[in-house]
Order: sequence, then structure tokens, then C-alpha cells
Amino acid sequence: MPSLIPTSLRFIAVCALLASSAACADTTGSERENRQGVVWRAGPALPQPITNNAVAAIESDLGVAVFSFLGLDSTKVWDGITNAAYRWDVGSDAWITVAEVPGPGRLASTAQVIDGLIYLIGGYTVAADGQERSVPDVNVYDPASDSWSRGANIPLPTDDAVAGVSGDTAVVLVSGWHDDGNVPDVQIYYPSTDRWTSSTPIPGTPVFGHTGAVAGNSVIYVDGAAVVDDDPRFAIDRSSWRGDLSAGAIEWRSLGDHPGPVLYRGAGGTVGTLAVFLGGSENPYNYNGIGYDGNPSDPVRQVLAYSPASGEWRHLAAPPLPSMDHRNLGVAGGNVFLVGGMHEGQEVTDNVWYAAAEALLASIF
Repeated sequence: MPSLIPTSLRFIAVCALLASSAACADTTGSERENRQGVVWRAGPALPQPITNNAVAAIESDLGVAVFSFLGLDSTKVWDGITNAAYRWDVGSDAWITVAEVPGPGRLASTAQVIDGLIYLIGGYTVAADGQERSVPDVNVYDPASDSWSRGANIPLPTDDAVAGVSGDTAVVLVSGWHDDGNVPDVQIYYPSTDRWTSSTPIPGTPVFGHTGAVAGNSVIYVDGAAVVDDDPRFAIDRSSWRGDLSAGAIEWRSLGDHPGPVLYRGAGGTVGTLAVFLGGSENPYNYNGIGYDGNPSDPVRQVLAYSPASGEWRHLAAPPLPSMDHRNLGVAGGNVFLVGGMHEGQEVTDNVWYAAAEALLASIF
């Protein structure tokens, strides 16, 4: 792994930014491994193995709750796609089943939290003949009443997009797949008015399965699968981009190559002031975990982080097992949650991992 410490001065500045300078002293490889081993803890297993599920976490007066919606079961075939929904009240011993997501089961949706409600957005369905269709659905879940309502449809139905929350008021949906191709569109949803607006499209290659987050006023995303004039039809587009939001518009700029391996379908989220990218695969694949090149895809064990304030990339402690086929991290109550996904051998898992955000940030190297 290449060094991510450009100079001691910049290193100290990043540690100060994260308010964890005592833990930011350079470490040996074995010390890093030991640190990674204690940051992440196992939570109770999901009721069934699930991958490509949308994950959200909420803190309320009742405590912290984590949710898993939709996804694919261990059969990894089209009729294993589910509309199941599960809840774990952190501190309890098990997940419970909650009201299932309205409509058909689907993949590649995103779940975002605003004002105590979960907005489950987009995704795609798979028919028996293999046909895939992007859906416009915005399903709104109220954890307090275990009930669903409907938000305004996505103007351009999109799946496998990057999403995040800006200013605690809007969901930003970036690029992704629409029916038969990638799109450069950026669409912003405002729950307070139940309306969508268009924003500045991405200037880079349109992709699906990219990994990203909204940190502060910045959208950060990396890699993803691009359509190419070759066989196979899809290939990783190694790139990283930053878009700074202002008055509904986005000023985009390239961040060049990020450290570490390329990422397809990692888990994105915001931890503290950082955009965080967990896991993923270097080989883009269909929903069964087999690459478009015909080779089985394997996950990476990595947590990459980007600081919009300093412009630096760093690594954080990774969960014990490599994983891929995620959508987003759950972050609430000072904890970060990784739920389901695929491990090595394209094994769909019921594993749940969580880490204290403070400990995760202190694991920087």
C-alpha cells in the first residue's frame, strides 16, 4: 500500500482536523492490523443473507435504529430479489421484520435520512427473462409508525447512483444507470416541498456502481462502471470527482486518481467531516457477483476517506472481512454500520459490522 502521508506538516494538519491527533502517529503494518481488529465489532446477524440492500440508521429519543431495505438473497437469481425490510434497535439481540417496501423487490436503491424519515429512492427490477428496468419510486418510511408513504417520482428514473444528503434538507442523486445506459444527470430532491430539480451534470464519464457521499457542501465520488465500445461492454472508469454545491448548482472538478484499488459498488457515507468509501470490487459485475468479463469478482478490504477541508486522501480501519455489493453506510448516534453484502467467493452474507465513529476516525493512517 502506498504511503498516504505526503509531509509531516500536512499529516499533522489532517489529524488536527479530525480532532484525533494523539491517535494519528504513524504506525507499523502490524500495529495497523491490530488497530483495525479492535475498531469494528459484530452486530446481530440479519434475518437472512442480503446483498445490494439499501441501509439507513436513525437516532431518536428511543435510541439508535438501523434499517435494511430490499436487496438480493443468497440464491443470487432474479426471483431472489426481495422487498423485505428489517430493523435493529442497537443494544438489542436481534433484528426484527418491519413493513415491507411497497411495490416490487429491486436492487441498487439508496436510503437517505432527513428529519427522522427514510427516503428509499430508485433502483431496478429484474424480470424472469433477464430484462432490467429502472424505477422512479420514492418510498418514504416513518420508523415511528412503521408505515410507508410515497414521494414524487424521480424525473429520470435512476439506479446504481451515488446519493447523499446536503444541508439536512435535500437528497442529491448523482449519475447512475437509466434503463439502457448511464446518465450524467444530477437530480436533487427536496422533501419539504416534495419536488425534484436538476443540477449541474457531471463532467466526467457517466457511470453506475460508483461509490460516494455528500460531505458538508461537497459531493465526492469515485470510479464506477462505464459503457465502452468493447467486449465486455462495461469497464471500470478509474477517476475521482468533487462537486461543491451552491444555490442548487454544482462546481465540479477532477481529483485525479485516488489511492488504493479501484472501487465498484462500495459503501459510501459521511463520517465526521470525511467522505468514506468502504469495500467494493476492482472488477465490475452483474448482480450475481460474476464480472461482465466472465470472471468472478472478489471484494477488497479497505476504507478510503477524503477530507474536503484539506483535500487529502487517507485510509481508516477496515472491517475484518473484505466485502462488496453495498449501497451506503448507516451513520447515526456516533456509530457507523455496514449491513450485508458479499464476501469472497460471491457469498451473500448476513454479517453486520459497526464501529464507533470516533474510533474509526482515530484509526487514520
